[in-house]
Amino acid sequence: MDEINIFVGPAVHSETPEKITCFPKVAIAVKDGKIVDIAKDGDLKNLNQINVSKAKVINLDKGQFLCPGFLDIHLHAPQYPNIGLGYDKPLLEWLRLYTWPLEMRYGDVDFAKQVYENVVKSTLRCGTTTACYYGTIHEESSFILAEIASRFGQRAIVGKVNMNQNSFPEYIETTEASLADTKQFIEKVKALNNPLVEPAVTPRFAVSCNFDLLKGLGELAKKYNTYIQTHICESKGEITYTEELFPEFKNYTDIYHKSGLLTNKTILGHGVYLSEEDCKILSSCGTSIAHCASSNSLLQSGLCPVRNIWKAGVEIGLGTDVSGGGNLNILDAIRSALTTSIHISFTEPEYKPLTYHEGFYLATLGGAKALSKEDQIGNFEIGKCFDALLIDMNLGSPAGVFPSHDISDLIQKFIYCGDDRNIKKVFVNGKVVSGK
Repeated sequence: MDEINIFVGPAVHSETPEKITCFPKVAIAVKDGKIVDIAKDGDLKNLNQINVSKAKVINLDKGQFLCPGFLDIHLHAPQYPNIGLGYDKPLLEWLRLYTWPLEMRYGDVDFAKQVYENVVKSTLRCGTTTACYYGTIHEESSFILAEIASRFGQRAIVGKVNMNQNSFPEYIETTEASLADTKQFIEKVKALNNPLVEPAVTPRFAVSCNFDLLKGLGELAKKYNTYIQTHICESKGEITYTEELFPEFKNYTDIYHKSGLLTNKTILGHGVYLSEEDCKILSSCGTSIAHCASSNSLLQSGLCPVRNIWKAGVEIGLGTDVSGGGNLNILDAIRSALTTSIHISFTEPEYKPLTYHEGFYLATLGGAKALSKEDQIGNFEIGKCFDALLIDMNLGSPAGVFPSHDISDLIQKFIYCGDDRNIKKVFVNGKVVSGK
C-alpha cells in the first residue's frame, strides 16, 4: 500500500505575483509524490480524498513552515569551483580569463564527477528542487551531470553546451561534431527514463555559434521536443559583438528566431537590454527570461528592468547564474532582484520596484511558468507534485525570530535574512532529497 503523508502546520505559497498566500495552519496530504488533498484550516476532518487513519501525520513545530521548492532556471554547473573569482572583470573578459579555462577541464570525467556531485548536493541543500543546468561542450561529462541529478532525485533540465567559434582553439567543436554529440546526449538523457530529468539544447550564445550550428540545434530541439537554453542581451559589449558577427539580422533576438530556437520551451538568460520589439517576439513565441540579477551586477553587465519585460507579456523566473553569480542559493537571487529593481527606481522614478511578494513568486510559481511546468509544480495545489521545503526559522541564521512573529513575519524574515541553515528538509516529488 502506498504511504500517505499529511503535513500539518503553517505554509506559504504564491497564487498570484501580488501577494504571498499565508496559511497559519494547513493540512496537505501527499500520496505517490503528489498533493491529493488540502484542508486549508488544518482540520484533518476536512480531508475527504484519503483515509486519514492510514496516513502518517507530520506536525510542524513552532517556527517552522512549508513553502514550495525553489527553481533555479539558469545555472552553469561546471563553473561551481569558480564562485567568488574574477568579479573584477566584465563579462567577455571574465569568460576568457576564468570560465573557459575551467570548463576545458571537463574532458576529465573524474573531475566532472567530483564537481557535479558537489553542485547537485549543494543546490538541493539550498532548496533548489528544479535546476536548469548548463554543462560544457563535453558530451560524456554533461551526461554525467544528468545522471547525478537523477541519482539524487532533483528535478533537472540539463544541457550539453555548443560552441564552434570565438573561443580557445582547444575549446570549440566542429558543427558536425557538435550536432552529433548533442543528438547522442539527448537520446542518452531520455534513456535514463526519469521524468524528473530532461535534456536541453544549449548553444552557449550567438557569439559562440555560427548560424549553421544554431539552425541545426533548432532542428534537433524540434525533432526531440526538448527545452532550449541560451543567453541574450546580457551586456552592451556582448550585444555589439553579436551584431558585428551577424550583420544580416535585425537584432540579437532575430538571430535566435530565424534559427528556430525561440519556442515555449526556451529559457533565455539575462535579457538586460531587451527592446520592446524583442519582447514582442519573445512573448509571441512563449519564450521566457531567466533573471540573474547578482551576475548582472558582479560582471558589470547592467540592471535588468524585470517589470517592463513582465508587462510586455514575457514570463520570468530567477537564475543564480553561478559562477557569474556568487551564490547558489535562490534566496540570494531574490534579494538581488529586489535590490536591482530598487536601484532602477532611483534613476527612473516611474519604475516601481519589485516587492518581496513578487520576488518569492519569481522563485516559485513564476519559475514554473517560465518552464511551462505550472501544472506540475510551483505551489501547493491539489494534483501538483509535492516539491517543497520545510523551513525552520529557529535554526542558524541571524533572523531574529521571536514567539510573537506569525507566519507572515516568518516568510519575510526567511526571504530577507534566511539561508540554507533554515532549510531543514527538501522534498522533490514527495521524497526527502536533502535534510533529515
